[in-house]
Amino acid sequence: MEAEAAGEVKHWTADVNGISLHVAERGPADGPAVLLIHGFPELWLSWRHQMAALAARGFRALAPDLRGFGDSSVPADPDAYSVFHIVGDLVALLDHLRLSKVFVVAHDWGAYMAWYLCLFRPDRVRAAVALGIPYFPRGPRSAMESFAAVGDGFYINQFQEPGRAERSFARYDVATVLKKFYSIEIEEVIAPPGVEIIDFLEAPSSPLPWMTEEELGRYAEKFQKTGFTGPLNYYRVMGTNWRLTAPWSGAKITVPAKFILPKNDLGFQSMGTEKYVMSGGLKSNVPDLEVSVIEGHHFIQQEQAERVNAEILSFLDKFSSEEASA
Repeated sequence: MEAEAAGEVKHWTADVNGISLHVAERGPADGPAVLLIHGFPELWLSWRHQMAALAARGFRALAPDLRGFGDSSVPADPDAYSVFHIVGDLVALLDHLRLSKVFVVAHDWGAYMAWYLCLFRPDRVRAAVALGIPYFPRGPRSAMESFAAVGDGFYINQFQEPGRAERSFARYDVATVLKKFYSIEIEEVIAPPGVEIIDFLEAPSSPLPWMTEEELGRYAEKFQKTGFTGPLNYYRVMGTNWRLTAPWSGAKITVPAKFILPKNDLGFQSMGTEKYVMSGGLKSNVPDLEVSVIEGHHFIQQEQAERVNAEILSFLDKFSSEEASA
């Protein structure tokens, strides 16, 4: 393991589930393990603030680059990005580390995968914190059918065609592509007719208030190396995931969970997230649930790092106190 120049983050690689996963780690090796799962277009680096806070509290923070991202393997087959593959990677990583149970903290696509990790393998999760993406139970039809009605301008629809988004992204340098996504503050990511989503999104000329130019450069370096096809394949198997998860129709998530909902996140109102969460719909599917609604946009763990850290630690502390009183 090699220590990062900043000091306490270690980096290592594990061969699991037929691929190589790069993992960043911080905190005592004997501390309670917290698995941090990033989203799109992100890396383990998205958890830098949480890793520091968790390590300071005595937790062992483990943040992999998911398959297709960063320094992990990038399988060429689009079908290799299904929910079974990603959850399989995570379970195999826990086996590699000989961890029977972990806490899970996840955001965006990572939150989607975390919910399914809880659903498929509740025996491996002590408790989960999901940011931005609630658990939606499998419906009678694929979400892709509903998205089709939104039109071609909707970013998820544009991501479906192999090569389309990659070609449009290539008109910009990688740092600009990332900055366009990181700067999103609109409710609906829908481009006008005939316009590619990456052309519609704007990149501010000034640095992001919650990310240094050096940090942006670190992201850009990795995406320059791997490209965007692996990450985009997560969107391209959404229909496949719906078909694969048929056996869990109607199943509830029994793992204790906390959902952190940013008020200005994508689809907060337009996609019905606010109504679903605040009306009790989410809690009906995740009975042992806490909900916290906070100010902020999509990349909340970086934008509002201190608040998110406090929300995570206050939730995890409950389990430490339970163990102490047991």
